[in-house]
Amino acid sequence: MVSVAYDGDEKTIVRRRFLISGIVQGVGFRPFVFRLACELGLSGWVRNIPAGVEMEVQGTAGALDAFQHAQAHDLPPLAVVTSSVVEDIPSIPERGFTILPSADGEKNIQVAPDSALCGDCLRELFDPADRRYRYPFITCTNCGPRYSIITAIPYDRPRTTMAGFPLCPDCQREYDDPLDRRFHAQPIACPACGPRLRLLDGAAEPVAERDDALTRAVELLRAGQILAVKGIGGYHLAVDACNPEAVRRLRERKKRDEKPFAVMAADLATARRLVVLENMEERLLTGPESPIVIARKAQNCPVSPLVAPANGWLGLMLPYAPIHHLLMRDHFQALVMTSGNVSDEPVAFEDNDALKRLSAIADYFLVHDRPIHIRSDDSVMRVFQGKPLFYRRARGYAPRAVRLPFKMPPLLAVGAELKGAVCLVQGEQAFLSQHIGDLQNSSTCDSFRHTIRHLSGILEITPQIVACDLHPDYLSSVHAAESGLPLTKVQHHHAHLAACMAENGLDGAVIGIIFDGTGLGTDGTIWGGEFLVGGYDGFRRAGNFLPVPLAGGDTAVREPWRMALAWLYRSLGKDAFDLDHPVARHLSDTEKGIFAAMLERGINAPLTSSCGRLFDAAAAVLDVRQAVSYDGQAAIELEALAEGAGVSGTYSFGIADGEPLVIDFTSLFTDLLADHAAGADTAAMAYRFHATVARAAVEACVRIAGQSGLDRVVLSGGVFQNRLLTEMVYTGLLDQGLQIFTHRLVPPNDGGIALGQAAIAGWQRGC
Repeated sequence: MVSVAYDGDEKTIVRRRFLISGIVQGVGFRPFVFRLACELGLSGWVRNIPAGVEMEVQGTAGALDAFQHAQAHDLPPLAVVTSSVVEDIPSIPERGFTILPSADGEKNIQVAPDSALCGDCLRELFDPADRRYRYPFITCTNCGPRYSIITAIPYDRPRTTMAGFPLCPDCQREYDDPLDRRFHAQPIACPACGPRLRLLDGAAEPVAERDDALTRAVELLRAGQILAVKGIGGYHLAVDACNPEAVRRLRERKKRDEKPFAVMAADLATARRLVVLENMEERLLTGPESPIVIARKAQNCPVSPLVAPANGWLGLMLPYAPIHHLLMRDHFQALVMTSGNVSDEPVAFEDNDALKRLSAIADYFLVHDRPIHIRSDDSVMRVFQGKPLFYRRARGYAPRAVRLPFKMPPLLAVGAELKGAVCLVQGEQAFLSQHIGDLQNSSTCDSFRHTIRHLSGILEITPQIVACDLHPDYLSSVHAAESGLPLTKVQHHHAHLAACMAENGLDGAVIGIIFDGTGLGTDGTIWGGEFLVGGYDGFRRAGNFLPVPLAGGDTAVREPWRMALAWLYRSLGKDAFDLDHPVARHLSDTEKGIFAAMLERGINAPLTSSCGRLFDAAAAVLDVRQAVSYDGQAAIELEALAEGAGVSGTYSFGIADGEPLVIDFTSLFTDLLADHAAGADTAAMAYRFHATVARAAVEACVRIAGQSGLDRVVLSGGVFQNRLLTEMVYTGLLDQGLQIFTHRLVPPNDGGIALGQAAIAGWQRGC
């Protein structure tokens, strides 16, 4: 904002023009301006333009200063201002303040994410005197669906999935009144003119409608039935979270053996009984984005242990759609609300597809006739260093822009293969899509292509460049290569480094500690425990974990004992197969011979420096997990075990000087076996393993900082979702006087990698 000086005469009439960019359309910004101007006795006008909002405001200098202050500090809940240009212009004879029709001009389109039900609508929802009492689609300018229902731009009702619901006279009056909080709220409706609920059985036959559907749905959930519930961005599968048998049936039918389920608590007071909440966690839970927040389970938590087995944490959210509040209030402490899909498939969002794909899981379907245009999973976060850290960025945040430190041409970055998300860029704005999923089946690939078409359409971005991962076989890379656009291939871990730089507004060169599971390196091996030096223009590999064989290739990702065997073979040679330890006990004599030959000769055993696989190996040696049923399970359970240790100390490791430095954990595994043989506490061993990896990372980084003269360090990669390890590395680097930058706006895992690809491609194309 510009501070306008005046000579102290409060009666002096001045006029100012404002050009506001950001998320300022469809979020109540114009009526906010209208009401504010009327309250302050100002004249002028406001209108939407393609770049945002334009207005001319006239009055006393003091009143205009108050107007500017309110704009900066009292915005509507869903509005986000990214730039504001203010200039003095000549005053004119004028009375009153008006909202003008939209105008043409240069475009700077930003789309509001879907938002949780606001407090005003929640009060009306349960007010018997209100005409929207118990109406499951109550909304206003300050809340409700946005991104998930937009079919085209400009954003108005005919270009949303509400087009098939003409407004009744009462809703039309609200829609047309600038003083009403439903002024130009495109999703508004009421029982007379809006969408309706239906309850269907597993054969898609009607059971009940409207409020009767809700009443019956509550009865079914209480009886332990599984319901598919259509929400804002897709379907959830719901059961009573305190009913172990219902949770067990859901796991069995969904084919999700052990991966934690998300839980929805009835309200904040109930959430406090389920988990231990810090201030930031409560702020996230109650914000308009309403993400899933990973918080520590409370003592005597009534949620079934089957919801998050072998895990001291619970992924928790609060009701964010009216239908959630109606299902839960006075009925349940908590419901499992997990994505409506079979494991590894995208969440169902179209009714016919949901009825087909979920019929083998759900006993009943609670559906409605408001179409969802674009699917969007729930966002998932946890708190680190008092600030939010994304695990999955989707509903509530996508497609909110990330401001880049430099301008770029229109381009598309397609991400990697796991935790897919795409990024569209224009100028200084990078628009990261919602989480798409793992691009390993046709339905997820269809969702990937649909997301690109939809997002580029509503943002009106026509890419001139496309960026992808260095791995040629990723389906995202294949799509990029087939696009016909100039192609920039970006090494996986370089993209992680650049993503963290971009969201922190960094330029120049930094040190990147990039710890993740898998990424193709420039030497053709599989990287994942990397220390890079560089920036958007390029990088060098300054250090890495010692590469060891990935015994059995990709199979080793699902069977951690294979990585343990590789490390033990390196530590002990053939004795690794003869000594008594958990991994050897897992194998028959025949299998021992096969794997000895595999490791000796390098058969189907590509080299990897992966940090993720290092954690897998430790989990197997400690007999925490020999095989996994979901990505990262071994590391998650190893971390959970370590958190309860209450010890100190580290194991041994080595760092070999050179270009690059090589961090060798061979002796670490010898120490682990010795402790195991001596009967040491497994939790203490798990803790010392974490402390050893962290100490090695800090020592290697300090050496690289000394050699390079750099003191800025970025931390990225999926392993930095591990709270304990991240805390140890972060604290250790700070103690060495280094500047540390972590992710806050995008996930450290592959869900944020498209942002890094985009930044590198834009920079290297000369922008």
